[in-house]
Amino acid sequence: MEFFEIVAVLLAGAAAGAINAVVGSGTLITFPILLSLGFPPVTATMSNAIGLVPGSVSGTWGYRRELAGQKGRVLRLLPASLLGALTGAWLLLHLPAETFEAVVPVLLVLALVLVVTQTRIQRALARRREHGVEGEHKRGRRSGREVATFSVTYLIGCYGGYFAAAQGVLLVGALGALIPETLQRLNALKNLLSLAVNTVAASTYAIVAYDRISWTAAGLIAAGSLVGGFVGASVGRRLPATVLRGAIVLLGIVGIWRILVG
Repeated sequence: MEFFEIVAVLLAGAAAGAINAVVGSGTLITFPILLSLGFPPVTATMSNAIGLVPGSVSGTWGYRRELAGQKGRVLRLLPASLLGALTGAWLLLHLPAETFEAVVPVLLVLALVLVVTQTRIQRALARRREHGVEGEHKRGRRSGREVATFSVTYLIGCYGGYFAAAQGVLLVGALGALIPETLQRLNALKNLLSLAVNTVAASTYAIVAYDRISWTAAGLIAAGSLVGGFVGASVGRRLPATVLRGAIVLLGIVGIWRILVG
């Protein structure tokens, strides 16, 4: 790689790590950069997934305070993300990228709608809980919501293991509609679940497709994303919910545009 290419990939990794910690669409920066440098799409996807793992670690660590008290939730949803990541990694190795890319814009639009309406959805759910009957019906609704949350987390894990772009936006949108929690704490949960997906997918690629990975590009992205994750978490934790929600929507729209125009 030429010097300017090294700098470009390193800076892209730093930007992606920061954006992933705050929003979760950093792949939309690093992936096009790798493609523009001539890497085949599958090589770019796998190298990018491996490189962004350190950024996921630093971003999750930066949000560790917001994760406090969510142990039970993590234990319930982490298996869904892990299973989804394995499924998605398998699909990447056996299906063309166009299969998922065709539905990505639709998924992102849905996620952005959920992010924007999260507060209203949570208020509506709270009113239903306040006026709902006790006993079996209440437990049934809770059980149904938990099944829905697990299922959605699994499906997003599949998507993340396959393509990864804007996985965080989808997670925040879906979890925000199903879990009565603040946006910052949901963002912390999103970072941890994304870390699980990225780690499983990256490990799978490294084991079964070692020779198809650009380890130079992956290393540069890793170095940049590690620093970017710390910076992004530091900034993101201080953002008011409305500003954070606006950032998610803005970057989600940019992500849709980048995917549509290629």
